Amino acid sequence: MLDLTKKKIAVLKGGPGSEREVSIKTAESVCEALRFLGADVVEVDVGGPDFEVPSDVFIAMNLIHGTFGEDGQIQAILEQRGIRYTGAGVEESRIAFDKFLSKQRFIGAGVPTPRSLEYPLDGSEPLTIPFPVVAKPPREGSSVGVHICHTDAEWRSAVEDEKRFGSTTMVEEYIAGKELTVGVLGDQVLPIIHIEPVEGFYDINNKYPWMHGTGKTFYHCPAPFDEATTTRVQDAALAAFKSCGDLVYGRVDIMLRNDGQPFVLEVNTIPGMTSSSLLPKAARAAGIEFPELCVRIIELSLAARA
Repeated sequence: MLDLTKKKIAVLKGGPGSEREVSIKTAESVCEALRFLGADVVEVDVGGPDFEVPSDVFIAMNLIHGTFGEDGQIQAILEQRGIRYTGAGVEESRIAFDKFLSKQRFIGAGVPTPRSLEYPLDGSEPLTIPFPVVAKPPREGSSVGVHICHTDAEWRSAVEDEKRFGSTTMVEEYIAGKELTVGVLGDQVLPIIHIEPVEGFYDINNKYPWMHGTGKTFYHCPAPFDEATTTRVQDAALAAFKSCGDLVYGRVDIMLRNDGQPFVLEVNTIPGMTSSSLLPKAARAAGIEFPELCVRIIELSLAARA
């Protein structure tokens, strides 16, 4: 395992997007682990492109979820400055973060994924996927702006809300079944987590109850599936992950239909690392404790750009 003793590591946190608060919480956990490992940690609160990172850092840990941190923007800035960083590169980040671009990659690789379309929010085209449908902003994370619509009234409300994020939205067929997520570290697929919200679906309230004061979710890891189902889900996750390029590490969200067929929803290239986050849960189930997980992410990132 890479020795981080006295190595200067910049932890990039916050960001200008809707997931700023989650990023700051992630950074708390990671900074604690890196200091435990003996690293010289420099915390950098990023509000936009003018952030400053010491030129002599060993590596920058990019922990900015969503806009700016996960979409290739900060990666391009770091590369221009000659600073090594964790996670996916510029183009890989851009593709994985954009739900339309990543969906094209899934389809091209033969990965099962829900039928979808790009819907203009001016209402100039009819909705051709029957209810129930899922509406989601194409370039947001943490289930921000996600709506499950069963009726015209729910659909009209969703359309109005989606206008906050752009002129079009992604509409997918709704897959009834179990919500799953699968962590990936390089070529290693971690145990499946079955996510079971007490109410509703796994939206931001259920993901981060510490932030919103509502929501409760049960996590089953490893998910208690038979060997065939486990293999089917993990194979779909890895294929989706690889279809977007060398993403280094991440998490793949999947719906398991009631007949046992998995459908990949999206890939997350900077998954949460808070106390309630899923990648650390899956890593722990595989025998990888949190400090080692941080080291593995750094090692994989260095190897990807060697």
